[in-house]
Amino acid sequence: MTQNILFDPLIAWPLILGLAGAALAMLALQIWRGLSGWWLRGLAATLLLVALANPALQNEEREELQDIVLLVVDESASQRLSDRGEQSAAAIANIRAEVASLGMELRDTFVGDGDDNQGSQVMTALSDLLAETPRARVAGAILVTDGQIHDLDLAPDLPAPLHALLTGRETDWDRRLLIQNAPSFAILDEEFTMILRIEDQGAVPASIGDQAEIRISIDGAPAQNYVVPVGRDLDLPLTLPHAGMNVLQFELPAAPGELTDRNNSAVVQINGVRDRLRVLLVSGQPHPGQRTWRNLLKSDPAVDLVHFTILRPPDRNDGVPVTELSLIAFPTRELFLETIDEFDLVIFDRYRRRGILPMVYLDNVRAYVERGGALLMATGPDFASADSLFRTPLAEIMPGRPTAQVLEAPYLPVVSELGARHPVTTGLADTHTPLPGSDAPWGRWLRQIELTEQSGHTVMTGLEGRPLLMLDRVGEGRVALLASDHAWLWDRGYEGGGPQLELLRRLAHWMMGEPELEEEALRAEADGQTIFITRQSMGDSVGDVTVTLPDGSQRVVALQQSAPGRFTAEIVGPEIGLYRLGEGDEEAVIALGPAAPREFVATLADDELVAPLVEARRGGVIRVAEGLPDLRRVGEGRNAVGRGWIGVTPRGAFLTADITVQPILAAWIYLLLAAAMMLGAWLREGR
Repeated sequence: MTQNILFDPLIAWPLILGLAGAALAMLALQIWRGLSGWWLRGLAATLLLVALANPALQNEEREELQDIVLLVVDESASQRLSDRGEQSAAAIANIRAEVASLGMELRDTFVGDGDDNQGSQVMTALSDLLAETPRARVAGAILVTDGQIHDLDLAPDLPAPLHALLTGRETDWDRRLLIQNAPSFAILDEEFTMILRIEDQGAVPASIGDQAEIRISIDGAPAQNYVVPVGRDLDLPLTLPHAGMNVLQFELPAAPGELTDRNNSAVVQINGVRDRLRVLLVSGQPHPGQRTWRNLLKSDPAVDLVHFTILRPPDRNDGVPVTELSLIAFPTRELFLETIDEFDLVIFDRYRRRGILPMVYLDNVRAYVERGGALLMATGPDFASADSLFRTPLAEIMPGRPTAQVLEAPYLPVVSELGARHPVTTGLADTHTPLPGSDAPWGRWLRQIELTEQSGHTVMTGLEGRPLLMLDRVGEGRVALLASDHAWLWDRGYEGGGPQLELLRRLAHWMMGEPELEEEALRAEADGQTIFITRQSMGDSVGDVTVTLPDGSQRVVALQQSAPGRFTAEIVGPEIGLYRLGEGDEEAVIALGPAAPREFVATLADDELVAPLVEARRGGVIRVAEGLPDLRRVGEGRNAVGRGWIGVTPRGAFLTADITVQPILAAWIYLLLAAAMMLGAWLREGR
């Protein structure tokens, strides 16, 4: 029980003070006149003033509340290294016992790895725990951590000391691989430089040298080994092998005694792009479709187009003197013998043998394709004539043979069953809006060259199912054969037009080997920790995909057909790192987050980060490996750490159960006593 004296004045305090002043003045006058009863009158005035102040006695029934100690335990990935888990368990058991011995309450929380590679969010957890606890009862807070806290700027304002029990050992050491800079994209066939650095941290043993072996692989290919210096920036020249996403993995073998090898690897994803696409377009007889090809190729600023149109063949005799002609001579030798390998794509548009290109030049075009080049044949009636390019060495790489028939009749180009699975033509109808009320996805063409299939894939058909567009791979290169010169009708909007630009764009990109248009491919894309798997195939079915996780374990994923030739699935990666996917001969790699999480960027347990924060709150940092501390009570504002102990501040919080208030004396008693004093003064002076 606690007692207090309260005042509940009957009149305002200023009036009471005024009356007190008047009483003092009268008392002074009485003393000056020498009245012997002045002190009795002073007591009477005092009693009356006290009665006006109305003093009362307040009794409180209080229930003492336990002080609370907050405990935040870091259970992030770096706390699972070495014997830090055992050290944390011992520290937690010691704290619980010490808090119980002081008669205090312990409230704890455990913190794992933060979402999205945020690292150890210890201060966020402490703030949340503090928000759920009455501040008046908080006697202190204790962190069990390795010191690698990634949200120190969110530290709360504590009303009590803060301490850190540090796991780990001073003899720990670790080696890590850092990517100092890496481009998001690079130009194919051009060398670029990445800067790497290998660092040793902590108490590095003398037996560990100043050099390390590094393994480098691209897209999961066999790794190449190099010996590099430690502690120095390393300029690494690289050249991307293909267009599209290239996944580069760098890995250091684990050194004896280091804390972890999780930061010994790094994954970089670089998009390979072509600098300039060089296209050679050779047009024979002028026709309306020439402008379609030219508009397509010139609309792309990344394309360097070399276009020749044969306007005056050597056998033409029109009587015009050569000195009066403004035509450019066709540089056949330079183009077809000396520089043909510099072109990414060669297009023959309605070209026929006219005595300009000798057979040796055309044979070199065939060899160019077999070496990895691309050839597109956009044919017309010339292909079915005696001057056809099929009657040259190019016949060896043609997927179709002309029958010498030119079919002149309206027909609707149709994507074949095989074409519905080929990336060049799959979903082609979805890229064009047909005429309202029309059942046809696009307009008709009016001419087709009859072909007999020899090899490759027929992805579009025309009259009575005859081959219209054929694609084939020859050696390292690719060949496309279009058996009509009426694609330009789509461009002109005939019967609603059609997706001619999209078709020709896909065709050109497929021939130049763009990864997204490969017929057989395994691709993976990531959104957070979710991996979206896509298997493109010309077959009716595919096998399961084997996914190799960063820890080496494997998972088999079944694919479901989502569209013709397209099989998909999705999985959630349990951890960040490099994932390898395989199905048959197809392979893919993808990285979820960095190969080394934020928790493993710095793995040494030290107080560099947490010490200033703890010292500002009168606490201390104690290594668990050097002994567990005692817990003591310390006064408010005093230092709360010493040799082998840490302190908490008792708060003395309580809960008021009952309050009673009663006057010290009744009012009539004050009046009676004052009257008695006045009477006593009169009697004394009367004598």
